[in-house]
Amino acid sequence: MNQRSRLNLMVVQILIVSLMVALFGRLFYLQVAAGPKYRDAALSIQSRDVVSPANRGLIVDSSGVPLALNKVGLAITIDRIEIDKQPDKGVAVMQRLSTLLKLKYSDVFRNTRLCGELPKGQRAGCWTGSRYQPIPITKEADPDIALQIVERSDQYPGVDAAPVAIRNYPGNAGVNGAHVLGYVGPMTENDLNKGNGKNYFRSEVIGKSGLEIEYDSYLRGIPGIKTLIVDRKEAITAQGQNTAPIAGDHLVTSLDARLQGAVELALADAVKRGRANGYTSDSGAAVVMDVKTGQILALASYPTYDPNAFEKGLTVAQASDLFSEKKAVPALSRALQGLYAPASTFKSVSVIAAAAAGYDLNAAYNCPAEVQVGTRAFQNFESKSQGTMSLKKAIAVSCDTIWYRIAFDEWLRDGGLRPKTNAHDYFFKAAQGFNITQRVGIDLPSESASRLADRSYKKSWYQANKDFYCNYKDRATKAQQTPFLLLLAKENCVDGDKIRAGDAVNFAIGQGDTVVTPLKLAQMYAAIANGGTIWQMLIGKAIVKTDGTVIKTMTPKKLGTLPAAPSTIKFLHEALREVVVSGTGAGAFAGFPVEVSGKTGTAEVFGRNLNGSLKDNTSWFASFAPSKNPRYAVVMMVSQGGFGASTSGVGVRKIYETLFGVKGNKVIPGAEIFPGGKPPTKLPKISPATKPKVAP
Repeated sequence: MNQRSRLNLMVVQILIVSLMVALFGRLFYLQVAAGPKYRDAALSIQSRDVVSPANRGLIVDSSGVPLALNKVGLAITIDRIEIDKQPDKGVAVMQRLSTLLKLKYSDVFRNTRLCGELPKGQRAGCWTGSRYQPIPITKEADPDIALQIVERSDQYPGVDAAPVAIRNYPGNAGVNGAHVLGYVGPMTENDLNKGNGKNYFRSEVIGKSGLEIEYDSYLRGIPGIKTLIVDRKEAITAQGQNTAPIAGDHLVTSLDARLQGAVELALADAVKRGRANGYTSDSGAAVVMDVKTGQILALASYPTYDPNAFEKGLTVAQASDLFSEKKAVPALSRALQGLYAPASTFKSVSVIAAAAAGYDLNAAYNCPAEVQVGTRAFQNFESKSQGTMSLKKAIAVSCDTIWYRIAFDEWLRDGGLRPKTNAHDYFFKAAQGFNITQRVGIDLPSESASRLADRSYKKSWYQANKDFYCNYKDRATKAQQTPFLLLLAKENCVDGDKIRAGDAVNFAIGQGDTVVTPLKLAQMYAAIANGGTIWQMLIGKAIVKTDGTVIKTMTPKKLGTLPAAPSTIKFLHEALREVVVSGTGAGAFAGFPVEVSGKTGTAEVFGRNLNGSLKDNTSWFASFAPSKNPRYAVVMMVSQGGFGASTSGVGVRKIYETLFGVKGNKVIPGAEIFPGGKPPTKLPKISPATKPKVAP
């Protein structure tokens, strides 16, 4: 054998040995290293888990009154294993059942199909659980109908009736609370993808919004699991593990059911009052906060919806209405997600700015009908000249032109359109000191961040919009090409990244591009009330096990301190009290027996409604009480509600009437919501039967 043949033989031998090593290595990996993994996979092919949902924990107010609980419903269920044995796969049974329950057969069919059995786009309402567990068709069946089904098992094979737990929002003390409590719904594929290892199961019901989703990991409990062993034909051959469900923990909140119901009613009345006065008045929000702790005592948004509807199942029309602009988008929480120009309520920020700039808060200032700012005249409200007055009086009667002049002068000192590198920016810094762009930190999902129209905002806004404004004639609709809007587009193209004189003066009175949520404004006025501390807002107080053991307490954090001297805070307290005594809020609080301090706001809104009408002003009233030792901050906003005092101011008065037990112009002893003016700190005993106490 020559040298070349030997070399070829050696190469072949090496190749064969390499293949044998690779083969045995792979065999070792599959049988030893990855053996447990594949054994588990094989077992999973043969086993099916049946999930028994746990009873969801209660959500209660600070006195233990249930805001969300579980009630017993009567479910009509279908056993897919049994019904699939029918010659027609259960079609006749389901048709009889749908007729008896007055349901559409197509809905019953879809509800009993596993999601993988239906084409994409037709899976709405499909069953996300296992075919080995009873599939509910309805959870609120009539007992007489359920009895008919059970007694006629020959006509309804595979159909049964059984009691089930239904999430319920009982509406104690008139509470709706949809935007705070949220609602629950079936697990979806997106929920599973976002589970982050929380061991969710497809057939579970989980929190979808509000407190229900925020504290879902505590409220949901631990489902029970029964493992069934099946053969290749899906027939059950044995039963594996069987664990009982463990009920969820309870959530104690800082809300008070009586106050929450009263706030919702006061807000709805304010919206109706705005309409009665000729305004569009389409929506609103109200917030009640403990200024010393940051806890939310009541939170309402209008319009609202029925959270129980989700458990029953929404119709297409109901689901559409939730996000319909014609219905004012009931799904949107105005308190948490709505952004509005704060108008004159923002003048409290301007007071701090003026003090920092060296203006004498005790001096007299002229309040003319208008102030010339560059080539434009900025008018006082209703173009009225009110003469010379103290700054305290200017806050009380809400003079605009004083702030136009101060803001314009400071803008010029800072360099105008060519700002100095060391510009003081007193107004911007005062607003930044309220943490306006930071969220309030509330334990609810999807909170909007308020917007502060300072120099950094203008630069980012310009980068995002300059192409549109520099090509305005090509990009804008014909309706948008009015002489005013064309001129504005030209200005925005040339110097839209700069703070212009008009921006500066509008900023000082809460107009322009600065917008806040009602929650943020409540946090701001709470900080003024308590002497300067900015508290995180919280609704949850504690997580409590079913046996009463406290496993977690939630305490608001201090987020910052106002950049204001004690003397400035003192001046603000006096000025805001003057608003209610002799200023724009005097009419709304005439004869009120408890001292209240606050500020009205009437924000101009640019744009048109769906019907083509011009948008009406946003109505605000931001306040705290009692004036001398503040405990509560109350803010109300009514979108397109008109004047701050006549719409929101009256609504805030109604809320204080409930808080302090006022009837007419008198405080009724023992009728206040919180005895001694202190919300409860002790955790309540939790019982589903607890009812709110009625004030004498």
